[in-house]
Amino acid sequence: MKFEVEKREKVVIVTSKVEKLDALCAPELKGELVLANKEGHRNMVLDMSETRYIDSSGLSAVLIGHRSCRDAGGTFVVCGLQPAVSKLVSISQLDNVLKIVPTAQEGVDLVYMEEVERDI
Repeated sequence: MKFEVEKREKVVIVTSKVEKLDALCAPELKGELVLANKEGHRNMVLDMSETRYIDSSGLSAVLIGHRSCRDAGGTFVVCGLQPAVSKLVSISQLDNVLKIVPTAQEGVDLVYMEEVERDI
């Protein structure tokens, strides 16, 4: 399995288990993110701590997750970016679009914080 999906009460945590998030496995990630969204989950954390490389297909999959959460009124957080992945995200100026935190737990905390703010 290339991606682990953990569904919690208010957040889905998708953990990438691939070293290279490229055209070969990006469609599977897109599928996982879209499926979780269609099941009614509007908050997701994508843990990329095991991913050392990403290409445009991988970035596209990440953006689909971001867009689906945003359109559902939720939060999409990316965490655990390795240096090469972080550099490409920065070069692509996606660091201005995505919510990026160091760890999955911080991502979950951010989602819960934003859920509380939406309820107020």
